Amino acid sequence: MNDTQVRTRLAAAGLDLPVVDAPRSRYVPMRISGAIAFCAGVTSDGMTGTVGVDATTEQAVLAAEHAALRQLAYIESELGSLDAVHAVLRLTGYVACATGFGDAPVVIDAASAVFLTAFGDDGRHARSAVGVAGLPLGALVELEAVLALRGVDRA
Repeated sequence: MNDTQVRTRLAAAGLDLPVVDAPRSRYVPMRISGAIAFCAGVTSDGMTGTVGVDATTEQAVLAAEHAALRQLAYIESELGSLDAVHAVLRLTGYVACATGFGDAPVVIDAASAVFLTAFGDDGRHARSAVGVAGLPLGALVELEAVLALRGVDRA
């Protein structure tokens, strides 16, 4: 699948990649070892709150989708093309929520759906969905991804 196909699939689903900024702290958006890329956590940027306190599950679902699109934008920025992604190996999703909230998997399903839309079967991944007391800058959702790359081999 080439980058044009990935973008076409996203556009057909009504999804656009946002413009992303450089990291605000002392980390890199991606670290590559061999053909594996470890992506830094990406938040829902501006979509803040805590599910069960001042945000709904539906708002968190939208935030997970937004964070996934931001993750794809960072991946494209770092690799030059989404075509370099051979497969999404793992997705870890964190949801800011009140004690007792058990629907973190429902929220992170929205992020999984974005990766499946973008990469088809190559977007299938192992996953964790975790509820947490708080996230950076008050974000509703944060995602981390591990990718298998094609045509890339660097440390």
